[in-house]
Order: sequence, then C-alpha cells, then structure tokens
Amino acid sequence: MNSKNSATECFVYITLPGQTASVTAGRFVLTKDRRGNALGQFVYGRSYLSRNDAVEIDPIELKLSGKTYETGRLSGVFGALRDAGPDYWGRRVIEKYAGKPALGELDYLLEAAEDRAGALGFGLGQEPPAPRRKFNKTLELEKLQRIADALVQDDLRERDEDAVQVQDLLLFGTAMGGARPKTVVEDDEGLWVAKFNRPDDRWNNARVEQAMLVLAGKCGIGAATSRIEKVGGKDVLLVKRFDRFKTGKDYARARMISSLTLLLSEETPESRARWSYMLMAEEMRRVVVDPARDVCELFMRVCFNALISNIDDHPRNHALIAKEREWKLSPAYDLTPSPVIAQDHRDLAMACGDQGRFANAKNILSQHARFLLKPDEAKTIVSKMTEQVRATWYDVVRATGISERDAEAIKGAFVYEGFSR
Repeated sequence: MNSKNSATECFVYITLPGQTASVTAGRFVLTKDRRGNALGQFVYGRSYLSRNDAVEIDPIELKLSGKTYETGRLSGVFGALRDAGPDYWGRRVIEKYAGKPALGELDYLLEAAEDRAGALGFGLGQEPPAPRRKFNKTLELEKLQRIADALVQDDLRERDEDAVQVQDLLLFGTAMGGARPKTVVEDDEGLWVAKFNRPDDRWNNARVEQAMLVLAGKCGIGAATSRIEKVGGKDVLLVKRFDRFKTGKDYARARMISSLTLLLSEETPESRARWSYMLMAEEMRRVVVDPARDVCELFMRVCFNALISNIDDHPRNHALIAKEREWKLSPAYDLTPSPVIAQDHRDLAMACGDQGRFANAKNILSQHARFLLKPDEAKTIVSKMTEQVRATWYDVVRATGISERDAEAIKGAFVYEGFSR
C-alpha cells in the first residue's frame, strides 16, 4: 500500500451506549480543496439520524445533524476520527505489518486494530463487519514483551515467518496512542493496556508510571486503575481500559475524544497557541454534564503535573469520555515525571496561567476563575497537593517497588524549587 493507492473514503461505525455491536454512523471522504490541500468531509447517514438512540460522534466538530461537515485540520481527518486511530507506536506496528514506511491517513484508520480507543470503527463496507472478538491474554505477556523489544530494536525481518506471526499477534490492540510499546490484553477483570519497558529507558518506566497514578490518587485525582505484572524478569504496567465495560462475554464502549479535538488544535508549532488548560476548561464547561466537578479536577491535574514535572502533559494525554450520552473528563493517564536540571523555571506542555506554560504555583493560581474556583479554594488545593506530593512521593515510589537507585534518579522531578517562588 502506498500514497498513490491510499484509500480516500470509508464508512464510520459506532457502538452505541450500552450496546456491544456497532452500527453505521456515516461516511467519511478524504479529498482536496482548490489549493490542493487535504480536505475531509463527513455526513451522518439518514438511517442513523432516524434512530432514537443515535448519539453524536463528538460534541465539537461532528454534532448530530444532517449537514456535511468539512475540515482541513490534521491532514483532513476530523479530530474525533483521528483519536480513534493509532498514534506513534500503533503506526509503527502497522507499517511493519504492511511492509511500508508510511501510509495515507485514512489507511492508518482502516488498518488499525478493531479494539481501538473509543467507540468508533472504520471500514469499506456499508455494514460493519463481524467483530473478531480476539484479545491477547495476560498469560501471553512474556511473548508480547519479546515482540515489543524486537520492534523497538527494529530487528523484525520482513521475510522471517516468525516475524509475520508476531506482527499479526501484536496488531490486536495497538491503537491506544502514545510512543511507548504497548498492546491490549484481557483477563477475568476485563481489558488492560499493557505498557512495556524499553531497553533504553533511564529507569523502570513501568513502575514509575504506576507510582505516579497511585500518587495522583492520593492527591484526590481520579486516576486510571493500574497494576504491575512481572513477566520473564521484566515489569509490565497494566492500565485498565476506562473506555471498555465488560457485559457478560462482551464489552460495551465509551466514546472518547482527546483534548486536542476539544481544543480544535493540532500538533504543529503553529497550532500550539490553543494548547491551553484555560481554553480546555472553557470548552469543557460547554460540553460536560458536570462542569464544576470536571474543571476543578482539571485544575488539580494542572497542579499535579507541575509538582511532578510532567512535561508530557500535551493535549493527547487528556480526554473526555461518554459511557452514555453525557460527556465527562476521563480518568488521568500517562503521568510521567521528568527530573530536568533547571530549578528556577520549568514549563508544562500547555499554558496554565498568565505567564503561559510556567509550572509555578502563582501562575497556576492566576487563572483560578476559569476553573470555576474561588481564590481561597484554589489556594487550598495547591497548598494541600504541594504538601501531599512533598511528603509522600518517596514512600509511594518505594512502596510500588521502585529501586532506591531509580528513586534517586527521579527525585529532582518533585516539587522543584521554582514551583513555590
């Protein structure tokens, strides 16, 4: 498959709230405008619009109506559709499987695993195909770890029969976004994203990320459920899928959009003016069912990210989900500390106050009203969270099995000097 033969249109399927089988929501066409730039067009199907249980794909760009929607952002792919596609790691696996260094944007959507994030699916047929319903089991984690290591090291050879088999195996569950090696596995409790360590990691990333999820929970943040599995002498982080809900032998799905979609932004330098927690809070207030609760939670996450020096808090690492019709802030995920050298000034990936991205308490407090908080309420949150992180980060990381060496390596990330100045 190459760019000349790339797909230019497809049907978009959706699993409706409380259901386990998908239906056809509409049709997406990728074309070009008069200047030759990518242009995406989407229209809901008439039969879908006539359903009493029909829901919008997203509350920003693709609201439920009979109009033809158009976009030139994200290479012509609507944000909500792109959110359902593979990110860096998933694209890499798909490229290995296809034997091509790069595919068209629509091809990535079509080639991605069925168990992608959210409730959407894509295909060339007007009716959704029968689901495969196959997931890797947690018992297979050791084999999956070897596959991930090989992909990281680029050791898979196209003519190697074993390589073809492992590529097929890993393709089940590679569409969860992010750059770290991962797959989706199943156990008696449901579906989990399995995140593997890389050979070139500076520390045990699996345990460090799990420790940050635990620490976030101790700070009152709604973080994703996680656990560590020891596989072949290596640690694997399992993060519970919060967009899947087990119903008997099957799974209901929640719709999901990233805050990149919420902000109508992109990952280009020109688009980063909209990478803003304040703008995110304002957009959330328009669409979530409980604005006061969710924007307060967002404020807490801004503070937490600053306190652990999480500089990877970009818009794809925040999301909204809708299990039923109503949208809400998703559990926190992808929390990673960065012990950078600077002690006076550190930045987040998104603007958080009057001084832009400055990860500083005064800066974060400067825009408290945008998060529907009174001055005293905001100050109390920052004060309590600062003390909680300062007092407990070491105990949390050691209790989650992080070595003394790794604890020493990451200690510079927590409550850096410039935060309270």
